[in-house]
Amino acid sequence: MIPATNSLQGEDAPSYFRLRTALSYCAPLFVNGIALPFFPIWLAGLNFSDREIGLILAVPMVVKVLVIPIVGMLADRVDERADVLLWSGGLSLLTAIALYWTSDFWPVLLVYSIQGATYAPYVPIVESIAISGVRRWGFDYGSMRVWGSIIFIVSTLLGGAMIGRWGSTMVLPTMVAGFVLTTLVAFLCPRIGPTRRRRDPMSLPSPTGGSLRSPQLLITMIGVSVQQSSHAMLYAFASIYWRELGFSGTKVAILWSIGVAAEVMVFFLSKMLSRRFSAWTLILFGSVVCVGRWLLFPINLGFAGYFALQCLHAFTFACVHTGIQRRIVASVQETQEASAQGAYFFYNGMCLGLMTLASGYLYAWLGLASYYVMAAAAAVGLVMVIFARNLEPGNASIGGRASGIP
Repeated sequence: MIPATNSLQGEDAPSYFRLRTALSYCAPLFVNGIALPFFPIWLAGLNFSDREIGLILAVPMVVKVLVIPIVGMLADRVDERADVLLWSGGLSLLTAIALYWTSDFWPVLLVYSIQGATYAPYVPIVESIAISGVRRWGFDYGSMRVWGSIIFIVSTLLGGAMIGRWGSTMVLPTMVAGFVLTTLVAFLCPRIGPTRRRRDPMSLPSPTGGSLRSPQLLITMIGVSVQQSSHAMLYAFASIYWRELGFSGTKVAILWSIGVAAEVMVFFLSKMLSRRFSAWTLILFGSVVCVGRWLLFPINLGFAGYFALQCLHAFTFACVHTGIQRRIVASVQETQEASAQGAYFFYNGMCLGLMTLASGYLYAWLGLASYYVMAAAAAVGLVMVIFARNLEPGNASIGGRASGIP
């Protein structure tokens, strides 16, 4: 995923750093494994329209992008970034409990939007801690991040079995349990002190790029965010559509899980991919596959066909995520790490939020043909990344490493 640096001398990593960081990924992705596939089904069970579902899912994403950059900058300045996780997990738990007393559109929208704000910093902060471990002690990013994806699969399969038995009423209790875990795991997250400042006597490798303000990094992050936003229609309405096709809760869970299982394979192979392919190659290839994925999605291919399409998530998400994380590491100092992650999540969240908001109207208007709009969005992101790559002096071909740029 991210090429590990050599271990630094004179400073020991916290005990069980890799295990504790992996657990810090597992808890929030357990929640995501329930909320992403099944929360739209819970909303549909309240008889909300497609437009209302799209709005409820979109507004928290827009709220997130206002919160993450601010929390990211604060996290770069506090003594322990992990302490932010305690507040994020605890406040998110309260909002999940509050959803028990909401069933009308506006109360649900308000509470879920607040949850979007409180939960937003969790994963970016864990990401910044993991990447600090890569920089300081040579840990492999993929070996930590992969366990979050595995737990996502487990929770999705569990949720599919539960929704098949109890229906959408299982969603809220399972989300509450997940937020309890995020709060508890925050106590276990490694405490590694503040981010390193330039005056510190650390032999960190110098980034090849300029800074967080680099036009190339900016265009790359926005291009990737536009490409990733094309998944909005899938996240919002795929579960509802598959249920309309007659797929059982277990089959819906399998379709979600196989996509993440394919993503897991990319993380397991991250070291090999890092040696063999440049970050640009991974981003560009994943974006091209993304265009094809949405062009094929409106065709009713049955369970086997959608199973195959979901496997493409390895390329459309995991390869692209791998590439952009490597580009961030190559472009900024560690003192800007949380800020860089916050900036990327800002662009990603804003694009995904706006596309999710649009998806409710598009799906009500165009039905499955709205996936062609997603294909166009992925193509726009692809063009932006190609433009950003061409800003790099001395770039050679798309394949392999170009001029030593990671």
